[in-house]
Amino acid sequence: MMRVRTDLGDDVGIELHGPDGAPAVLFVQGAGLDRAENPVPSETARLLAARGFRAAVPDRLGRGDSPASGPVERERELVAIAAVAAALGGPVVLVGHSSGCALAMLAAGRIPELAGLVLWEAPLGQFAEGAPRWWDGVHRAIDQGDLEGAIVRYMVGMPPEWIDVLRASPQFPALVHSWIPDGTALAEVEARSPGAFLADLPAPVLAVVGTETFPGMPEAAAALAAAAGNGTAEEMPGAWHEWEPAAMADRLARLLAETAR
Repeated sequence: MMRVRTDLGDDVGIELHGPDGAPAVLFVQGAGLDRAENPVPSETARLLAARGFRAAVPDRLGRGDSPASGPVERERELVAIAAVAAALGGPVVLVGHSSGCALAMLAAGRIPELAGLVLWEAPLGQFAEGAPRWWDGVHRAIDQGDLEGAIVRYMVGMPPEWIDVLRASPQFPALVHSWIPDGTALAEVEARSPGAFLADLPAPVLAVVGTETFPGMPEAAAALAAAAGNGTAEEMPGAWHEWEPAAMADRLARLLAETAR
């Protein structure tokens, strides 16, 4: 474990794998539970370390080893991502998962040694009323203290059993406070368009979907790749919003090797 204190006073707990100074991957998880309850990024990080690369899996603010009481605003999360990237001390590939893709897109410009941006199943263009209106409804429920209602609103269109998993967590329903950065970022990216964040990014952008995924995800990945100055859309083994660790580790290792060259 490593801890990083941000300029805004937040303490971030980070699971760290691999040698100091090696090109690194920084996972930006989406809305959900803490990293201990989603082993996929950690397993991917261990596989990358075995290939000689570095990988960091932080807990998002307000979860697990990154405690933060009450609502977490987007700026605090972006500052935390940049602080962890700086602490890695070398080239960094950001890997966003789900709504974490929007946060990774907003954070990318704050990382001087950004070596790549990998976006796994970004849920852009997935809301019938558009992300800004969807987020207005979720945020209104949070402001009114209806935290469970906010979670249900946030997860519109997702399998209902996913909400049952969240209900089993001792963090439920307050964990929705840590989702505020996600919703805010998704609304901003849709309102301004992905190109506003990706078109001038010099680092390669890889938009990825699993072989089994939700309707609309391949189209979203293609749109992100087209919006980037150096973008590619790919499919890799994975199902229902999670990648297969070995496949993702192999792809990230190739990207990091290209960066090292």
